[in-house]
Amino acid sequence: MIQSETLELLEWHRLCQHLSTFAATKLGAIASLHLKIPASQAASTHLLAQTKEVYQLEIQLTTGLSFDGIQDIGDALERAELSGILAGDELLAIATTLAGARNLRRVIDNQENLTVLTELVADLRTYPELEQEIHRCIDERGQVTDRASQKLGEIRTELRKTRSQITQKLQNILQVKSNAVQEQLITQRGDRYVIPVKAPQKDAIPGIVHDTSTSGATLYVEPNSIVPWGNQLRQTLRREQAEEEAIRRKLTQQVAEVKADLERLLAIVTTLDLATARARYSFWLGANPPRFINREDNEIITLRQLRHPLLVWQQQHEHGQAVVPVDLLISPHLRVVTITGPNTGGKTVSLKTLALAALMAKVGLFVPAREPVEIPWFDQVLADIGDEQSLQQSLSTFSGHIRRISRILQALDQGGTGTGEQGLGNGEEEVSKMKSLVLLDEVGAGTDPVEGSALAIALLQYLANHAQLTIATTHFGELKALKYEDQRFENASVEFDESTLSPTYRLLWGIPGRSNALTIARRLGLKPEVVEQAKTQVGGTTDEVNQVIAGLEAQRRRQETKAAEAQSLLQQAERLYKEVSAKSEALQEREKALRADQELAVQQAIAAAKGEIAQVIRRLQKGTPKAQDAQTATEALNKISQKYQPVVAPKPKVGFMPKVGDRVRLSQFGQTAEVLTAPDAEGQFSVRFGIMKMTVKLQDIESLDGQKPEPVVKQKPAPVKPPEESAPAIRTSRNTVDLRGKRVADSEIILDKAISEAIGPLWIIHGHGTGKLRQGVHEFLRHHPRISHHEPAEQADGGTGVTIAHVK
Repeated sequence: MIQSETLELLEWHRLCQHLSTFAATKLGAIASLHLKIPASQAASTHLLAQTKEVYQLEIQLTTGLSFDGIQDIGDALERAELSGILAGDELLAIATTLAGARNLRRVIDNQENLTVLTELVADLRTYPELEQEIHRCIDERGQVTDRASQKLGEIRTELRKTRSQITQKLQNILQVKSNAVQEQLITQRGDRYVIPVKAPQKDAIPGIVHDTSTSGATLYVEPNSIVPWGNQLRQTLRREQAEEEAIRRKLTQQVAEVKADLERLLAIVTTLDLATARARYSFWLGANPPRFINREDNEIITLRQLRHPLLVWQQQHEHGQAVVPVDLLISPHLRVVTITGPNTGGKTVSLKTLALAALMAKVGLFVPAREPVEIPWFDQVLADIGDEQSLQQSLSTFSGHIRRISRILQALDQGGTGTGEQGLGNGEEEVSKMKSLVLLDEVGAGTDPVEGSALAIALLQYLANHAQLTIATTHFGELKALKYEDQRFENASVEFDESTLSPTYRLLWGIPGRSNALTIARRLGLKPEVVEQAKTQVGGTTDEVNQVIAGLEAQRRRQETKAAEAQSLLQQAERLYKEVSAKSEALQEREKALRADQELAVQQAIAAAKGEIAQVIRRLQKGTPKAQDAQTATEALNKISQKYQPVVAPKPKVGFMPKVGDRVRLSQFGQTAEVLTAPDAEGQFSVRFGIMKMTVKLQDIESLDGQKPEPVVKQKPAPVKPPEESAPAIRTSRNTVDLRGKRVADSEIILDKAISEAIGPLWIIHGHGTGKLRQGVHEFLRHHPRISHHEPAEQADGGTGVTIAHVK
């Protein structure tokens, strides 16, 4: 009972309604509205795995999972099993559902790394032969087709012939008796063909009157001459209906034979649609997948920038106020957190946000918080939030709270294995194995403050022993001191802006809330003497405590400001690092390209020289050899060899050169010194003699045996001939390949064909997306023998969403 009560207090049904709007089928929407909360962590983990895989699949597919054609055929299956005859539209719904389920299975089977979803659809039987038979017998309007049976085709041929004869006969009567008819019109009353006859002229066309106009001036008469044909038509229609019913009965029997498999199909499709709704709702919320932690392994509850999902919906769809996120970082040794602060400060919202986060994780939804999201799996989420006043039951606010708290304690005792007779207060008792989350709003309120405070302290100490985590809001100052008596307790408060007399809805950890009643009263215009008198009643200790808390709050704000500045500097440094890294990579790629161009030019020149030599040799072989021709070829070869001969740097002369640790003599001072650093390019280095360190030049020292060091000669870099600049490449449709929406394996086949046909640079459009396609393209280009290098396109030409590959 308390579980359903808690869900009602948390407005869980509203979240389920929001979730149902993301379902694609009627069955999925119904399942979303009646969302079941799993009873085990394994079940929740499985649901989360489903949500993650659908989330991944939705990103990979252009249009996402399609549930087209899938309908709620549950009632039709039940009627088929009871030997009822299904209507044409019901049979058509079964056929389209089979086709839609087969398409879903095909999409999932064609994707990789979808272990859970593949296992889900592995047992899906879609009976294509049944679907084809239904489509053969039933058309898009749900009518039985002529091809359903030979007998039905013959009957409908006879029907068309009979109608044609009736129509022809009536046309003749209209022409002959044109003065007696109201208008040249053939119509039907029921299944009988009639013509409109003027009431005064009814004897001119003897027959059966089937209807009369509103004014009575027109009679709709079936002439006696066509009554036999009308009777024949009616008999043929009954034969048609009987044959259609026989066809639908046969199809219904086929459906009934596979009812169990079709019900299994509906369950699988509903499960898949529910997982899709969870993934799409999580994406809309900007939520992240949670990880279930074990607090006994010293893991911290981590919920940064946690937002209330219902307030997010209200902000987006109902133009509500901006949602203020809260940070919840709860150490593993904490069992009770007391939140203090002014009314309307966001204490209750914080309670509900944490409870909804725990429930969302249990049902397989992502949590609207910043990554990483780490939260325990709670067996129960129990809450006492709001008043439970009842005039009929004579319940006060206090009575309502106590009754609900009693039900919470009973639920803890029934679910847990802890001993209810343990002492309270020292924090050394064994905590119940039941992992429950308890939320108490204004604990101990509604009665005498002294007794209410005592009751609240006893209750929280009991919950510290029997629940895994308890979050309680309160106005009692005595509860703030529990933190200093028991390490399992922690204080938190909602921030209050004294300058505007309004809450900021931010949650502050480790700092208890201070009383603002007297300050607010003064600023709202209450007489100063009344406020001062109230202060004397409260005592000076309260002022001192408030001053200490105010100092802590100020210190916290300063630390947050410094942390924000440090975060900004860190982000700036990371951005600069990325820019420098990108420029370095670009320079390296350019250097590789230049080196490749130079090597290609050398190879082309050598090939040309070999061709010239071969021509000379052929000329010498054909005619009389001339020494001048041979000499010319030899000189050409020598020129090419000298032109591309690599420049060899001259070897430095061997001489005295001080090394680190050597002892040298300082000519200026006549002292020996120890070399601390090697000489740089300018010939300067550091030495130490005695306790002094100084920088000297090579010309100012000599070795201990009197040798002078070799001067440092700066080598001039060898001149490098700049490569000839070619005309800039122009992007056209022939040198552009669009790979967006394709898989990596398919993209490699397309790329390989495009590279083999390319003569210049190749523009490859892969987009941004998840980055997997871009990584696959870059890896393929890196190992392709015809690609010298690749680089991102200019920003105006697509930026990092387009890669330019340079073909050798």
